[in-house]
Amino acid sequence: MGYERDYAPIPPPVPRWRERLHQYWLLVRGDRPIGWLLLLWPTWWGLWLAAKGVPPIWPLVVFSLGVWLTRSAGCVINDYADRWLDPQVARTRERPLATGAVSGREALLVFAALMLVAFALVLTLNRLTIYLSVVGVLLAASYPYLKRYTYLPQVYLGMAFGWGIPMAFAAVRGEVPALAWVLYVANIFWATAYDTWYAMVDRDDDIRMGAKSTAILFGEMDLVAQGVLYALMFTALVLVGQRAQLGAFYWGGFGVAALLVAYEFLIARSRDRDACFRAFLHNHWVGAAIFLGIAIDLWMPATFG
Repeated sequence: MGYERDYAPIPPPVPRWRERLHQYWLLVRGDRPIGWLLLLWPTWWGLWLAAKGVPPIWPLVVFSLGVWLTRSAGCVINDYADRWLDPQVARTRERPLATGAVSGREALLVFAALMLVAFALVLTLNRLTIYLSVVGVLLAASYPYLKRYTYLPQVYLGMAFGWGIPMAFAAVRGEVPALAWVLYVANIFWATAYDTWYAMVDRDDDIRMGAKSTAILFGEMDLVAQGVLYALMFTALVLVGQRAQLGAFYWGGFGVAALLVAYEFLIARSRDRDACFRAFLHNHWVGAAIFLGIAIDLWMPATFG
């Protein structure tokens, strides 16, 4: 007497080109938009303030696409620089370069391709913006190497992530006024703070491997240092609001952002890895609150004034 067996169907093999694209997508963090958003918000702060309202459509398109391209390129060069470190860190050991799914040569080619497309977009803007973009490329390409030599890579990240602000003013106004630099400084403090939350996640692994970060530098005073950084960020944003003569909607967004930051300290006060990572992710809403305050405040007088 015979019997039947149920066999699970064998899935067809994944084409090699599709598998490579998937690995490249992981390499550029296409599955994790948080970095793109943290770069987008300050760039949009700059665009809206430079235009005193909704910016011209082409600069808005160029900068929005450029944010994704440069953030993706930054992830690639960061992983290339950290290929000695990432396999030893719990959070990063499954990244394509760390596992060997993508080679160092492939990563450099992807980085070059992304930066070339971003630069091609910038070439459609004015000369001052093009000159400033060269500085932006240098900041993005050099940032990943600092964690070997300095405890302040998070400050440098803020400089790189905020460089879209002076570029936005240059593209819209043809100049970079003092307001742009105050906003840029606010972003440096903000990025240093949220990337310190991120560094607190990896602190034990980084100490073991000899990497450096503000989380290691601050040590047991990390929460106090975080408080100082956020206080300096909000102080700079007060100056931005005063200098740009922004009104109630801006200050409303400012207040919401302050409450959101207070919540970060509430959830991360234990310094637990998962809690610190949640605090880091939470900064997306901080950036969004500030942007909405700027955008609505500038839109209301133009619409009803």
